[in-house]
Amino acid sequence: MEYNDQMKNRVKRMEGQLRGILKMMEENKDCKDVVTQLSAVRSAVDRTLGVIVSSNLVECVRAAEKDGTDEGELIKEAVSLLVKSR
Repeated sequence: MEYNDQMKNRVKRMEGQLRGILKMMEENKDCKDVVTQLSAVRSAVDRTLGVIVSSNLVECVRAAEKDGTDEGELIKEAVSLLVKSR
């Protein structure tokens, strides 16, 4: 699978958020603020997982249609990846 710039930028943004959280911790910022930022990163990870899995699924289904293979297994695998990520 090829990861596009949008996907990479999402990860870079999360990386920046994590660095910011670490800085907040080093500066002994309020727990509520740290937890809020960690929750934001978790949400970003979940959204990024969805984008990657759905993009991969689309690619795989298109390839399966060309090859004449069953897409059902691909869909099951994608759902399994999403469930496993929870």
